[in-house]
Amino acid sequence: MFLLSVPFHLDERLHPFELGVPADAQVTADLPPGSPWTRMAVLYEQVAAAVGDGPAVVASGDCTTSLGVLAGLQRAGRDVGVVWFDAHADFHTDATTTSGYLGGMPLALAVGRGDLTLPRALGLRPVPESRVVLVDARDTDPGEQLLLAGSAVTRSTVADLPGVVPDGDLYVHLDVDVVDPAGLPDLLYPAPGGVTVDEVLAAVRALVDTGRVAAVGLAATWHHRAAAAPAHRDLVRDLLAVLAG
Repeated sequence: MFLLSVPFHLDERLHPFELGVPADAQVTADLPPGSPWTRMAVLYEQVAAAVGDGPAVVASGDCTTSLGVLAGLQRAGRDVGVVWFDAHADFHTDATTTSGYLGGMPLALAVGRGDLTLPRALGLRPVPESRVVLVDARDTDPGEQLLLAGSAVTRSTVADLPGVVPDGDLYVHLDVDVVDPAGLPDLLYPAPGGVTVDEVLAAVRALVDTGRVAAVGLAATWHHRAAAAPAHRDLVRDLLAVLAG
């Protein structure tokens, strides 16, 4: 797999965007005026095209980039299930969010819930909820909890994941805030009570060993103010090593 950098948080360019390792390629775009969804559609169209070139680790500053990755995989004929590691559910819609934060909506959008302006612009078909596993989402809001309870999305701990992995090809999404902030500093949205970096990497390794992982999304949701902290750099390097087999 190659490392594709998307140095954005939603439709905002990040300067700097520090992963601590060099990327093989970078996706950038001059985004037009308009709504955030319209602007992100331009950016994620390029992500979808880049993913179609081959297996990739797509690193960005938030989780919505996953919609471009999924669209690219579908265009390449890969109808993937989703394993979503995240301290947060990202399952809000316009009707449930209290903050209006668009980065809290991508998993809901991926399964066809909420304002589908962006998925439709990308030609993204909804992923069946029965083929989605949400891992260690321990910081959720009441609206998300109700939506999840009425959905077919499977919720799992990292430890219990081997028993609930979807069949077929997989998109693995890793928001680094799934890790306990005691082991990964300077996170944008820390949520105490998470697992260790080693536990997450072991879970990803087990998924890779199935031979069914089509792409990995890395939401590098830490503060990118300077050179990547050693813990951030080591996580990215160790993840790439896992994916290299």
